[in-house]
Amino acid sequence: MPRTVLDVTRLLTRAAHPVATGVDRVELAYARRALAQPEGRAGFCAIVGRTAAPLPYSRVAAFIGALDAKWRSGGGSHVAAHALAARLGASFPAEDATPGGADDARRLALRLRLDALATTRRPAVAAGDAYVHVSHIRLDRPAVFEALKRRGARIAMLIHDLIPIRFPEYGRPGEDARHRRRMTTALDVATTLIANSAETARDLSAFATEIGRTPPAILIAPLGLETGFATEGPTLKATKPYFVTLGTIEPRKNHLLLLHIWRRLAERAGDETPALVVVGRRGWENEMVVDLLERSPPIRRHVIEANDLPDAALAALIKGARALLFPSFAEGYGLPLAEALALGAPVIASDLPAFREIAGDRIETLDPLDGRAWEEAVLAFAQNPSTRRDAAILRAHGFEPTSWDDHFRIVGGAVGLG
Repeated sequence: MPRTVLDVTRLLTRAAHPVATGVDRVELAYARRALAQPEGRAGFCAIVGRTAAPLPYSRVAAFIGALDAKWRSGGGSHVAAHALAARLGASFPAEDATPGGADDARRLALRLRLDALATTRRPAVAAGDAYVHVSHIRLDRPAVFEALKRRGARIAMLIHDLIPIRFPEYGRPGEDARHRRRMTTALDVATTLIANSAETARDLSAFATEIGRTPPAILIAPLGLETGFATEGPTLKATKPYFVTLGTIEPRKNHLLLLHIWRRLAERAGDETPALVVVGRRGWENEMVVDLLERSPPIRRHVIEANDLPDAALAALIKGARALLFPSFAEGYGLPLAEALALGAPVIASDLPAFREIAGDRIETLDPLDGRAWEEAVLAFAQNPSTRRDAAILRAHGFEPTSWDDHFRIVGGAVGLG
């Protein structure tokens, strides 16, 4: 009987990290779905060198369970949540204060990587199996996927964005060429491509035309949300009003705009300046942002970096914010926006096609280059009461996020996980 064989290479490489990125959450959701299938209908593999190696089902199941628990709890470390709460004059939900134990996910990932080294001569797929790859990792090694195709596997790949190709100025040097290789591989070997948005599908089709390829079937399947992002959860009750921005600190996320706004606000309002909570690790090409975070006294007083937050703490933080700020220059999807709306929180975001797909008119959109408009919006939302913020909350109400069940109803036939 044909199986679904999910590639979990990314999860194995990310097991040491205390919290999940958006792409991590997607691969984890696919792994949970695969494990929910009847026994014998799903398998797993990881890429070793130029080979996809099969992995033992039971050990993958144990690893996914441990990794899911670790990431939901913020890696077992609650120092970041407590420090942030103290800065805001608040406390996070009591259930998030339980310390974690040993890092079972990291230990199990190491064991699975050793397993993969031992099984490189065994085929990961058989003819008719559906090989599923959802993270972009190793797509710049076409030989791996060409071999899977020669074995008769149907290949489904999820594409998150083509930003390094469309906007190379926002990435590391050489990343545009590398991403071209990834997307060329996907177009050449995939039976089905899955796009997280119509915007990504358009970009993928345009790239196929540019390089003279005819794309396979492209399914547009918005991403699901984790169950913790719902209006029923607790809200952070802070004595100091605050805003949140969520995402890796990198040029296209436009943190520089927000930091300049906050420096001006601090110069005018002093101690009455609302806080800005920056949730996300420091990425690349961001020297000026880091200089402001580390060396500007007004910013150090009113801007707080927070990482490694448990899911419940992050959800409570977003719910209690005056707004989620999302001034990106480019996005393929925008999970933080969907998460905020699912929590009933107001959102101020860039006017991007991917955001309009998710939210329609339920968010306030601004030009990411219009600093004055962003500053005016922050000032208006910071007021208490704020008619402009109240209107944004009303627009957020009624938002129905995509669930993972919704996602798999669209892609189920292609990936065998319906």
